[in-house]
Amino acid sequence: MCSLSFFSLFLSSTFIFVLGVYYLMIDYSVFIEWELFNLNGSMVVMTLILDWMSLIFMSFVMYISSLVIYYSEDYMSGEKNMNRFIIIVLMFILSMGFLIISPNLISILLGWDGLGLVSYCLVIYYQNVKSYGAGMLTALSNRIGDVSILICIAWMLNFGSWNYIYYYNFISSSFEMSVITMLIILAAMTSSAQIPFSSWLPAAMAAPTPVSALVHSSTLVTAGVYLLIRFSPMLVTYNYGWFLLLVGCLTMFMAGLGANFEFDLKKIIALSTLSQLGLMMSILAMGYPGLAFFHLLTHALFKALLFMCAGSMIHNLNDSQDIRFMGSIVNFMPLTSVCFNVSSLSLCGMPFLAGFYSKDLILEMVCLSWVNCLIFFLYFFSTGLTASYSFRLFYYSMSGDNNFYSSFSFDDKGYYISFGMIGLLFVAVFGGSFLSWLIFPIPYMISLPYYLKFLTIFVVVLGSYLGYLISSVGFSDELFSLKMLSSVSFIGSMWFMPFLSTNLISYLPLKFGYYSSKSLDYGWGELFGGQGLYSLFIYMLDYIQFWYDSNFKLYLLSFIFWMFILVMLFFL
Repeated sequence: MCSLSFFSLFLSSTFIFVLGVYYLMIDYSVFIEWELFNLNGSMVVMTLILDWMSLIFMSFVMYISSLVIYYSEDYMSGEKNMNRFIIIVLMFILSMGFLIISPNLISILLGWDGLGLVSYCLVIYYQNVKSYGAGMLTALSNRIGDVSILICIAWMLNFGSWNYIYYYNFISSSFEMSVITMLIILAAMTSSAQIPFSSWLPAAMAAPTPVSALVHSSTLVTAGVYLLIRFSPMLVTYNYGWFLLLVGCLTMFMAGLGANFEFDLKKIIALSTLSQLGLMMSILAMGYPGLAFFHLLTHALFKALLFMCAGSMIHNLNDSQDIRFMGSIVNFMPLTSVCFNVSSLSLCGMPFLAGFYSKDLILEMVCLSWVNCLIFFLYFFSTGLTASYSFRLFYYSMSGDNNFYSSFSFDDKGYYISFGMIGLLFVAVFGGSFLSWLIFPIPYMISLPYYLKFLTIFVVVLGSYLGYLISSVGFSDELFSLKMLSSVSFIGSMWFMPFLSTNLISYLPLKFGYYSSKSLDYGWGELFGGQGLYSLFIYMLDYIQFWYDSNFKLYLLSFIFWMFILVMLFFL
């Protein structure tokens, strides 16, 4: 089933990409709509929008998915029910497809809910306590976004249609649309794990690594960014950009700091995803949706490759994820090491790799724009942190001595894993330039002073050196982590957000629900409801039966007495 799914998705991706490029060249869109039923003057319709943006994004999702499924043939070889895993992944891709091509909030909710529910199934795939906890945190965090979209659907009944694409131009200052925009921003923040909803993203690493490669590159986490790109005219209209800009920059800063103190390989890459999502959100908030979309596509390419390389290492190292147990992997797994370093350099913005074309353009637009000192500092400091944790990861995994078991050998001989990585290696190198020529056929002219033009390169080099210094301290008495334990615990645990999220979810809503159910549903509700009425009727029947059994005359007298009282009351 893996091979069939791979070929189907790969061919579909190629066809859709060619169609998307054609639509981009001739500036053409197709809008398909058919009515399902009518409710109070509001048509419930199924709508599809096929423009260059949706088609190119869909082709990228399918291309990465095809290689991930092919890669899973080797990685998940010990899985007893492989077809079940492939079907769940295909359901995930289908849900993302619904979200991408929908300009209608009801069909968006269909895809959004599908992503949430299927991601829960994938996170708890290994069925242990840690996976269940991570799955519940992921599901409950994303339910906030579902509720926001449901409220938007209810509110948009006022307009007679759920096609948000109709409301860009003629609703300029209505209160309803400002509320809807706020709710859409909330939904996007939960899906794309912005502060304060960031804790579910590293927790979702409990899923199998091929799933992580898919989730963190082009599906679940990018759904919120993509939705806001579609709603970007409303961000400008209602001036919510400043809030999203601050949240995005803080998320980028927090994730970059946290990744420098993390030792779990998959969590470091997850935090790098969080950092890049903050970058996309912040540049989108500044009014550049095209740039945000460009970085979304290039990030999908190198991040999927980075996760595949990490999965290859974990698979060969007997499922060990601690980078302190790695070292000299380049001697044993040269192909994986090449792919890993290319994707890491692309993440840092190495010139002429995929990430460079989007990241460098974004940072130069920040230099050119009117931003305050805090935002400027957060942008460039976070870029330095990206280089820092990437170099730290390289130092721990590639250089030095091999710290794994002495009698354990590993190599690059997995055919399916190698094919999946090579398929993404070429697009991680050439994809950025190709996309920049497509999306920006007339290049941006950015005129900056000499020191600002070289600031990006300087920050990346300085960040790499900082990563080297952090890594090479060693396990001595002077270790920074031991001397500053409280600060390192705060920074390394994402500013205590996982503890706050789990405690808030556990102790506030769930405990409140438990005590409410106990006191209301099983308490007062039973006393004055079904059980109370049942007890009252039993008591009355026992009372009447007592009189009946004791003396028929007394029963008759009492009956006449009560009838007399009723008659008197009736006539009075």
